[in-house]
Amino acid sequence: MNRLPRALAAFGALACGLSVALGAYATHGLDGDGARRVGLAALFAFGHGLALLLLAPAAGTRLRTAGLCGLAAGTLLFSGSLLAAVFLSAPTALAPTGGVLLMAGWLAIAADALRG
Repeated sequence: MNRLPRALAAFGALACGLSVALGAYATHGLDGDGARRVGLAALFAFGHGLALLLLAPAAGTRLRTAGLCGLAAGTLLFSGSLLAAVFLSAPTALAPTGGVLLMAGWLAIAADALRG
């Protein structure tokens, strides 16, 4: 496995691990809208982190690799934007871009699966 698939798998594993901490903090340390946003960020980070961890070793084609990079970038922007809103009082302006990257990533992976 070359460096990019390993990096994507490592990112996925880290996202999953961080999501456990975020989920616990959302449940035990936050109330209201903050808890909801951190919980949603944790959910997206876990789901897409697990997908990256499992799919990254099969990143053989450019289309699949692009899809996986889209999942990583989308997770970072979507979950990161929600977390920045809670912890830094930043706007969630990057969340829609992250969501679009997640959708595009999944579409690229689906297209690659249908091709090959």
